[in-house]
Amino acid sequence: METIRIKYFSGDIERLRYINGKSDWIDLRASERVELKAGEFKLIPLGVAMQLPKGYEGHLAPRSSTFKNYGIIQTNSIGIIDCSYCGDEDMWRMPVYATRDTVIEKNDRICQFRIVKNQPAVMFEECKQLENDNRGGFGSTGKQ
Repeated sequence: METIRIKYFSGDIERLRYINGKSDWIDLRASERVELKAGEFKLIPLGVAMQLPKGYEGHLAPRSSTFKNYGIIQTNSIGIIDCSYCGDEDMWRMPVYATRDTVIEKNDRICQFRIVKNQPAVMFEECKQLENDNRGGFGSTGKQ
């Protein structure tokens, strides 16, 4: 089991923890009250900085209820936090765009993260044919 050093920027936000039996993603919370008007952008502070182990990165994504509850969209769809972002002032933040006027209260769960091992080094070999069946379409349906 890896150990991750974590710094909390506030004594009154809930500490990180797994939600027993539900998922291996971990919820993150707004570390301050945020008011947004429709059309505004904001980096919402999450109140934590972490020292991820070498060879790992954090993947940050909205919770499934975030848009329904707050009308915000994470602007980069998924955030990648590499292990070099580990300084004492490198607080994690969620970049959001508001689709409606909204208020996010301190300690509201707005996103989640997981720690992922970095992709191994790969080489690309150019070829004229892939030698696999042509599925002839888009996605898993095989239809356009």
